[in-house]
Amino acid sequence: MLTYPNIDPVALDLGFAQIHWYGITYLLAFAGSWLLLNYRVKLYQANNRATFLTTKFIEDVLFYGALGVILGGRLGYTLFYNFDNFIHDPLTLIRIWQGGMSFHGGLLGVIISLWWFAKKNSISFLSLMDEVALVVPFGLACGRIGNFINAELWGRATDVPWAMIFPTDPLGLPRHPSMLYEFILEGILLFIVLWLFAKKARPKMAVSSLFVLMYGVFRFLVEFVRQPDAHMGDGGFIFGGWLTQGMILSLPMVLIGLFLFFLSFRLDTKSGKAQTS
Repeated sequence: MLTYPNIDPVALDLGFAQIHWYGITYLLAFAGSWLLLNYRVKLYQANNRATFLTTKFIEDVLFYGALGVILGGRLGYTLFYNFDNFIHDPLTLIRIWQGGMSFHGGLLGVIISLWWFAKKNSISFLSLMDEVALVVPFGLACGRIGNFINAELWGRATDVPWAMIFPTDPLGLPRHPSMLYEFILEGILLFIVLWLFAKKARPKMAVSSLFVLMYGVFRFLVEFVRQPDAHMGDGGFIFGGWLTQGMILSLPMVLIGLFLFFLSFRLDTKSGKAQTS
């Protein structure tokens, strides 16, 4: 069994305010995304490929993306995981400091906000999503490190050699460090696959649909070892079986991502030309 490092979630205590590591990971996520998208601009320029990306444009995209992540993530958590409490106390929606963010809600928030941004600026929404999808895994990796520091979203009890006892677990059981599994799968591995895939010109929607497909698969698999939310269904399991809320939200991503991925190549073949993404 491995020893949990027990890092203080507060990175800096100023007395009148506290700076948490979780907040820092969000800042790192957006700063890293800015650097990566600017790197994409340089790649386009080096290969004499046209792109709608500019430094100013990237800043605006990330601003809209941040709004989508925060608003969608909070609303998604409230509706998907905390709806009963919301009905009894609607103000829980705005109590962000109490924690509770949903990736699936954040994804929907980003899609809506960037759709509006693309329409407003008369650019291809699908091409924009292809670019954004490339940097999302970096943000996910940062967020999972924040989860690990907060000792939250840990896994189910296990006897594997790398199990950890988290200080926030009232039962004090050795558990899967599931947030680190997600860091590796949704962060590092997904990032590598997408960037290698995007090295060549791909049809519109191919990169973003591959992201949706792979994230859905990885999240669905991790749910088998991640501790489900106890207040959801029967001890966290839905419909009295082995399904969790995370599985139910991830399975449509697998199906939709798979369909859109093959559709992107199908449409590209019919058009007779490759669409750069």
